[in-house]
Amino acid sequence: MIALRWLMSLVFVIQMYLAMAVIALVFFPWALVSRRGARFACRLYARWVCFSARLLCGLRAEVRGEVPQGEVLIAAKHQSFFDILVLFAALPRAKFIMKRELVYAPFLGQYALRIGCIPVDRGKRGAAIAKMKADVARGAAEPGQLVIYPQGTRVPPGVRAPYKVGIGLIQEQLGQPCVPVATNVGLFWPKRGILRRPGTAVVEFLPAIAPGLAVPEFMARIGREIETRSDDLMAEAGFAPPEQLS
Repeated sequence: MIALRWLMSLVFVIQMYLAMAVIALVFFPWALVSRRGARFACRLYARWVCFSARLLCGLRAEVRGEVPQGEVLIAAKHQSFFDILVLFAALPRAKFIMKRELVYAPFLGQYALRIGCIPVDRGKRGAAIAKMKADVARGAAEPGQLVIYPQGTRVPPGVRAPYKVGIGLIQEQLGQPCVPVATNVGLFWPKRGILRRPGTAVVEFLPAIAPGLAVPEFMARIGREIETRSDDLMAEAGFAPPEQLS
């Protein structure tokens, strides 16, 4: 059974990247002249990956909570590439704050820029935050839901990582509601590796946090709400963090 899962996971991963290339090339002329074309291609790809993951690996994506429709900041738990795709498929006009290195990734980088994603440089904390705020300000004219991963990287299940203050400063700058997002995706689609496990990968939109909180209070609240609910979702799927194992 394990050997079969590995084989089907390998087939899934190969076809996933082939599909990325095919969709990117087919829709490139439309995407080049229209953000709508770029967004259509990206959403088609996200939905294809969700469909093929269920078909080949028995991995079903489930979205819970009220999906934001207007101008909001999304603060999302990030465990694997799959949560990006599930979020993009669910949100009407998602745009992401992303590592600048991804701009140079084939297909992915070019389409990310076309849909309004904001690349930021990694560096000293003060310089990185200032650059991120400036980039967000320049991208504010493009309507949609701005998604940021406040821990700054993919964090495997059971691992604790700090929440970076950039999310608080951006929320203060934009003055928009912030919707926290919890997930258990990493239990089924790991940060690295081929194996995809069957089950239900959940991405859950939590109640929005109104603007106006002081940055320290906002930071404490999103960290508490995202981590608590993500732990609940992982426990629902049968996962116990290492510190809870007997």
